[in-house]
Amino acid sequence: MEYRFLGRSGLKVSAISMGTFSFGGVGGFAKVANQGVVEAQRLIDSCIELGVNLFDTANMYSLGRSEEILGEALGTKRNDVLISSKARMKIGDGPNDEGASRFHIIRECERSLKRLKRDYIDIYFMHEWDGLTPLDETLEALDTLRQQGKIRYIGCSNYSGWHVMKALHTSDAKGLPRFVTQQIHYTLEAREAEYELLPLSVDQGLGVMVWSPLAAGLLSGAFGRNKAPEQSRQAQGWSEPPIRDQERLWTIVDVLEEIATERGVSVAQVNLAWTLSRPAISTLVVGGLDEKQFRDNIAAASLKLSQEELSRLNLTSRPPYIYPYWHQHNFAAERLSSADQALHASFADLGMV
Repeated sequence: MEYRFLGRSGLKVSAISMGTFSFGGVGGFAKVANQGVVEAQRLIDSCIELGVNLFDTANMYSLGRSEEILGEALGTKRNDVLISSKARMKIGDGPNDEGASRFHIIRECERSLKRLKRDYIDIYFMHEWDGLTPLDETLEALDTLRQQGKIRYIGCSNYSGWHVMKALHTSDAKGLPRFVTQQIHYTLEAREAEYELLPLSVDQGLGVMVWSPLAAGLLSGAFGRNKAPEQSRQAQGWSEPPIRDQERLWTIVDVLEEIATERGVSVAQVNLAWTLSRPAISTLVVGGLDEKQFRDNIAAASLKLSQEELSRLNLTSRPPYIYPYWHQHNFAAERLSSADQALHASFADLGMV
């Protein structure tokens, strides 16, 4: 296993971490899976054996049942690994059962700790943007939890670029803890993060955790132009992530399959290896239904793609060169930073556009 620093922090995380989205199967999460304690324990032990040291969950996954199962399944190992969890999403019908207010954050963190059977959470994420709660209130609440020893690092998830930068500015201006990481959706099929989120991560030193790096299985090799598993979450009505161009998706899968065949590895490994090669990436949060899937996905941490293979994947998947980036490419190419190159490097083969 490869271990990477989480942004500018001194914390090292495994390049592949384990997602627990499938633990519990409460409500709509039953469309994904319904793994209980015994099954979860077997999968967790397998991941730890292969070097995984970070396990990701959230208070809203199966309405807390995912955290309960993770805490119980880890048993005496719960303090030997890293755990990340999240709050912000709606978890009840009360007026304060969602959001990033001081009330909601502190209450939900304390509830998560009880479910996890732990005194602290290693990485605590704001799961989604809250445009109605002042940022200083949110950050001050997180600082309170940090000073109490209940959380150690903080992060954000599903923020836009200006949301992240506003939060970092507020932290700096008020002497409050800074986000050290963001957890985002980023795949060969969905490369929008390259416009703002990856460049700002390089510039500001945020470590990127990627959720659903296999696009809910669509980039795993199980799906193709004429194949789709009958028992997949998509077949059960799960619609995340949205695919806006099916033909583009299958063209990307075609190239993944070509490289996988040439290298004698799985499609999933090629896809994950590409994502691990990208700027600012600290870890990929992967899920799985059995040990075989986890073992295959974890092997991606050891797969290094050639420059030619990376270029083939880039050319078939790179996003549109939107304004102001094409203008920067034409007139500022000699004065672009490493943060700028998180986007622009993918278009280096082009002349004036």
